[in-house]
Amino acid sequence: MKVAVIVFPGSNCDRDMVRAFELAGAEVSRVWHKETALPAGIDLIGIPGGFSFGDYLRCGAIAARSPICGAVREHAGRGGYVLGVCNGFQILAETGLLPGALMRNRRLKYICRTVPLTITSTDSPFTARFTQGQQIALPIAHHDGNYNATPEQLELLRGEDRIVFTYDDNPNGSVNDIAGIVSANRRVLGMMPHPERAVEAAHGNTDGAQLFAGLMEALGTADA
Repeated sequence: MKVAVIVFPGSNCDRDMVRAFELAGAEVSRVWHKETALPAGIDLIGIPGGFSFGDYLRCGAIAARSPICGAVREHAGRGGYVLGVCNGFQILAETGLLPGALMRNRRLKYICRTVPLTITSTDSPFTARFTQGQQIALPIAHHDGNYNATPEQLELLRGEDRIVFTYDDNPNGSVNDIAGIVSANRRVLGMMPHPERAVEAAHGNTDGAQLFAGLMEALGTADA
């Protein structure tokens, strides 16, 4: 599997994401936001966490208008896989690849801790290695992770089984406890928790490794 991890000014989780994919067996390239094209043969794009462009305006709004995001939209449009984590989720919402918006946390404070989550759908390559209703724990680190959507968008997400992660204790006020959603074709995932920060024993938790392993199974290894 060939992965491109996009790097913006202010990204600070790109190395973590590269490491997680490489541990899973992927061949990874880092792509600067000013590029207009992806490397040849890319199967999946990773958009990491951080504070792209200092989170000026809305979080992810400037990054979503970077040159490389045209290639991200094209990749997703032809059925390519995309994983957006934390700021990456915000960017995917700003590009329109996922519905809804990420707002300021309910108590207006930055939150950085490991939180309990429930797997609410395994019908995606991102969650296929988990079991329905499984409880896991992943770190969060955000100030604007409060997911909001219109009633019509929420009805669509629920009706199409596109809510894949929910918070058990809802630390940021997200509607319906939503922590992660997928696109209609289930190939684009946006999530606020950080699976790439829970893939090695040194992290104190390896619950995130299953996400990357499931992607490798779905897409095949680079030398398959």
